[in-house]
Amino acid sequence: MLFGPESSKEFNLSPQSYWKQVTLPQFSPVRESIKVDILIVGGGNTGIVTAYLLKQAGHRVALIERGRCAHGSTGNTTAHLTSVTDLGLTKLVRSHGLAGARAVWDAGVAAIDKIQEIITTEKIECEFERIPGYIHTSIRGEHDETFQLQREAELAQELGVSAKFVNRVPIFGREGIRVPDQAKFHPLKYLAALVACIPGDGSHVFEQSEARVFDGANRDFVRVQVNGHMITCQQVVIATDVPLSGINNLASATLLQTKFAPYTSYVIGAKLPPNTAPAALFWDTSRPYYYLRVDHHLHEDYVVFGGNDHKTGQAERTNDNFVDLETTLHRFLPTACVDRRWSGQVLESHDGLPLIGQVVQRQFVATGFSGNGLTLGTLAGMMIRDSLMGRKNQWHDLFDPHRLQLRGGIWNYLSENLDYPYYLLKDRLMPSENRGLESVNPGQGAVLKLNGQRVAVYRNEDGHATKLSAVCTHMGCIVHWNEAESSWDCPCHGARFDVTGKVIAGPAETPLKPVEQIQGQNLDAQSSDR
Repeated sequence: MLFGPESSKEFNLSPQSYWKQVTLPQFSPVRESIKVDILIVGGGNTGIVTAYLLKQAGHRVALIERGRCAHGSTGNTTAHLTSVTDLGLTKLVRSHGLAGARAVWDAGVAAIDKIQEIITTEKIECEFERIPGYIHTSIRGEHDETFQLQREAELAQELGVSAKFVNRVPIFGREGIRVPDQAKFHPLKYLAALVACIPGDGSHVFEQSEARVFDGANRDFVRVQVNGHMITCQQVVIATDVPLSGINNLASATLLQTKFAPYTSYVIGAKLPPNTAPAALFWDTSRPYYYLRVDHHLHEDYVVFGGNDHKTGQAERTNDNFVDLETTLHRFLPTACVDRRWSGQVLESHDGLPLIGQVVQRQFVATGFSGNGLTLGTLAGMMIRDSLMGRKNQWHDLFDPHRLQLRGGIWNYLSENLDYPYYLLKDRLMPSENRGLESVNPGQGAVLKLNGQRVAVYRNEDGHATKLSAVCTHMGCIVHWNEAESSWDCPCHGARFDVTGKVIAGPAETPLKPVEQIQGQNLDAQSSDR
């Protein structure tokens, strides 16, 4: 097989993640009303692990997923299992003190240990392996962060964290920190086996089942309407990326949603000749940072390389991010043969820590994992299980969704949410493209102003135009076309919709409204209203 940049051109790059080559078991939709102890909404890693742990603890659970389990954000992961956080130990100590920083680190360690324990208990073949991680200076050469990394390594020693400074990390040849005992696995092989453990003995898994109406009026139970049927339960766990309101009141739910910001991250996968690079995880100090994972297989190695994060819906020419990733990867691994590319969404919280716990009586949430969803999603399942069993969990106060604003998070909290009024006004005041439908090329989309209203127009390869309201159903911002993912993305709070208007990612809970005619006028007629 040929390797290198030229060989990449021989392939039509797959738009699906490397993990989605695995077929998960399928589950039927909700077709009748049922009663369980706990309803888990969201069939990604967090929901599956939480449902599994709660069933193991003796609860009857129902896990519902509006699409296919593990095919949303979980299916687009880069599958780093790590206790390393985006904040770094120095910032953690500054914001949360020495004890708090060590607690955050230990949370990742405990979650990886739990994943390994589950794999061993259930005898899951999913390529789990302990490997080192490396944090290293910027591959863009933006600044010399050597001193800061040396300080991080010293602080790690002070906290009892096993990490040390090295003069040259593998592949990139730059100064960095080696962190032992991190891990990697194949996430969908793992979750395919785990989700199959949930049904039976009064527990259920349902797909194509969206929670429509939540009724928490009765103090003794919660009723949730799904596919026209009712699921009655004692507790609800919202395990969607952006938490649904559920039984939480609108003001409180909206306040919770302002505590995180959605970012889009870009990823490429590539084959390498065997033993080209050591199996490891890498993160550099660029802003936004690049990250790399190297796997060894029998006949070839495989790398997952990503970065170029930006606020969802707030970037033009999104395909350029993939071009940059491929160019950058070939600087350091010239024999890499890129065969696929994809993007994923991560939620950054206001203070860099996840939000895990009870938000209102009988309802829990788990969100704000800052790109570390497989590890922290597992921790969320552990914490929610402990809470429902009346156990005190050492991370309860630190990750409580109602925690008081901590010292280091005030500015981030305010600055992240300045985007909302900016984009709301900017996009409503700016004229949309004054073009007719015929100007939208096949396979592309654009927001046009037709008959005085903003319309999100997508034309498929056959030439058929789908016309939707361009107004996001969350809080009324105007969506933007994402050429890389063929989706409509909201720049205010990161909601995403497919070309038919269906919700891909929240906080929006309802689809974009289809528009065939506006005020009785044919949309194919171009408007001169600016």
